[in-house]
Amino acid sequence: MKRPNKPRIVKPGLVWKWDTRKSIWVPYHRVTWTEGGKRKQRATKLDWQGDSERLDALYWQCRSGKHKKQTAPAKYTWRQLVTAWREDPRVQKRLADGTKRSYAITMEAILEKNGGKDVRRTTRQGIRAAHSKLSDTPRKADKYLQTVSLLWNYGTDTLDWPLGPNPAKGIEHFGKQSEYEPWPEWMVEKLADAPEHVRTAAELILGTGQRPNAAIHMKFAHFDGEWMSVLDEKNDERIEVYCPPSLREFISRAPRKGAYVLAKNLTEPRGYWSISAAFRTWRDSLGPEAKKYVLHGLRKLSIIRLAEAGCSDAEIQAVTNQSAEMVAYYRSRASRKALSRAAQERRN
Repeated sequence: MKRPNKPRIVKPGLVWKWDTRKSIWVPYHRVTWTEGGKRKQRATKLDWQGDSERLDALYWQCRSGKHKKQTAPAKYTWRQLVTAWREDPRVQKRLADGTKRSYAITMEAILEKNGGKDVRRTTRQGIRAAHSKLSDTPRKADKYLQTVSLLWNYGTDTLDWPLGPNPAKGIEHFGKQSEYEPWPEWMVEKLADAPEHVRTAAELILGTGQRPNAAIHMKFAHFDGEWMSVLDEKNDERIEVYCPPSLREFISRAPRKGAYVLAKNLTEPRGYWSISAAFRTWRDSLGPEAKKYVLHGLRKLSIIRLAEAGCSDAEIQAVTNQSAEMVAYYRSRASRKALSRAAQERRN
């Protein structure tokens, strides 16, 4: 059989080789270089299937270094590290469920941005910059350092990964913070013009009295007429509490895009960090006076509103499941406000 003419497709680095077994011309993308005084080359076979458009696409994948044969599976990624930590029974049995959830929030944020990246390429400068970027939420910033350090030590000590020194070690934490400030009423009123998912998250936190992460992950199924099922993350306890009419009405009007009130898709909720980032962008648009307020402050405002409405400590605890000490602290804030209002009104 006479060998057919070589295809007349010419590109830099494209070479054609005759496959004697299949009796066809096969295209390769070839790269050459000199290393240690020796000329080397690497050729990537292009499965073009006789289609010039497919050949063009494969060729440019090679030129940009994105062909599947050029990209070896990454080793030592953050996703592999987090998965190994989560699946280690020795680690998990030592941790309370609440502790696992607190780490899970930060780990999801790490995976969202760096899941496929090599842990070994993480730099101290990068960790410090990420910590500083979260300075307006210092508790979360310090939790980020703590989580990175935890995972790094696990990778080094338990998995025997060649990671080198822990880049989070020695970076100064923001330290213990004062209690979250409850939102002022003017900021609550601004929610009417906030992005839909920010407004929805705020309504859920304020109406349920839950911690932000628990509120953001509520399902429509958690609302049943006058009652709602809320989660006390610290004690890993789900309780039935009365749903205020305002929240009941809000939920009835909320668009149903999935099982969750704040839906990412039909079966998954939006992540806490994506909501938090959207909230910070909206908050920053309100001016410098809003900068100190965070989502958790809505939970505190919820407690104050309950106290101002005349609820007893036991009634507030039935809604928020908080400790008596925390309820007493925020009741004192409400009492001062109520007393100051009464005093000022008597001046008129």
